[in-house]
Amino acid sequence: MISLALSMHDARDRAPRSRHEGPLGSVPRGSRSAVTPTRRPTVVAASLALVLAALSFPAAASAQTPLGPPEVVFPEDFGAVHAVRELPDMRVLVADPLARALYVVDMEEGTRTTLGQQGQGPREYRQPDAVWPLPADSSLLVDLGNGRLVVLGPDLGFGPTMPIAVGDPREGPSFMLAIPQGVDDDGRIYARSLGVGAGPGGALPDSGAVLRIDRATRAQDTAATVKLQERARNTSGGANERNVRIENVPLSPEDAWGVAPDGAVVVARTGDYHVEWIEPSGQVTRGPPVPFDPVRIGTAEKEEWLLESGRGGGSIGVQMMVQNGVMSTTFSRGGGPGGPRDIDAYVWPEHKPAFHGERIVVDPRGRAWVRRHTAAGAPSTYDLFDRSGARVSTVTLDPGTRVIGFGRDHAYAVSFDSFDLSYLERRRLP
Repeated sequence: MISLALSMHDARDRAPRSRHEGPLGSVPRGSRSAVTPTRRPTVVAASLALVLAALSFPAAASAQTPLGPPEVVFPEDFGAVHAVRELPDMRVLVADPLARALYVVDMEEGTRTTLGQQGQGPREYRQPDAVWPLPADSSLLVDLGNGRLVVLGPDLGFGPTMPIAVGDPREGPSFMLAIPQGVDDDGRIYARSLGVGAGPGGALPDSGAVLRIDRATRAQDTAATVKLQERARNTSGGANERNVRIENVPLSPEDAWGVAPDGAVVVARTGDYHVEWIEPSGQVTRGPPVPFDPVRIGTAEKEEWLLESGRGGGSIGVQMMVQNGVMSTTFSRGGGPGGPRDIDAYVWPEHKPAFHGERIVVDPRGRAWVRRHTAAGAPSTYDLFDRSGARVSTVTLDPGTRVIGFGRDHAYAVSFDSFDLSYLERRRLP
């Protein structure tokens, strides 16, 4: 999920660890997995093992299964990777907001080429943050630094743009932030409303809208409504300069959501932990509740949250400034004003919610991947749900590893070393 750290200003006067240990085996960076292809004599044994596993672990129990070792690990690190766009030729578009670069990555060859350059003109960007697929083999680049969305053609040429921020937040519902958390096969953008009330002093509602935005007409409608994290408002400054900072309460429960290619929105509901699919027609399919044991939040869990929240530049900062009656909006990830960096500076719940509030990714087989909250140091765990809302399996990866997107037959994940450098991995879909 894109977590917005919102700051509004009225300025009228102004150490390495061992890689790929645990459930995933080991594979060198930039190399293909050394797993020997399955030969015919092992098929019967493998089938028998699957039958025994099915007998021992009924589907309702959702036994955890390691996702398997990476097929390829790109040999060079990235500052941050939040989403990837697999091209038809299997190369990958990667936007790195911390390196401030847009790359064309060849996972097989272990090479990357910078596309475009820094700036505000054509074929330029200031902080590329994500790339999404569009119809006709085009792509959509999120350029936070310039506050715009850029269409990339099939030849990767830079094309039309649209602003991320539309309208004035002081005017209420007319204001829109088009920071995509998903794009469907028709090229419509799905973004979450800020949900901060009307203006800097507005109430902080506990729910927000998932907006479906038509890029051509800028028309928007509400595709779903989701519960937001608890938030706190901190105000500073005097009569001539007022700073308002709204931040999420760490590990407070919230809904997670994502978008399937056909425009269906999937929402993981906190509380009893169930999954809903909301079709473009508005029809809702609600899955059964998923039992879970809440994880008590101790010192290790707090420290792990602090570490993960800073990875990849943290959340997207949105700064709104009023000067001479004119509202301007800027966006950034990383390098902005930080909040408290000591765990004792936060108010913590007693237990973690069932799942992370980050974006739910939907694979080519139509399964929604919901990342579970676990005890500190435990494997990264995803529950997979089908279109009926039923959990069909649970997979694990190395601790801290995140699944960020899919190609035709692969999952792309990001793992981290002790220096918090990001490494892009490609794995076969289960």
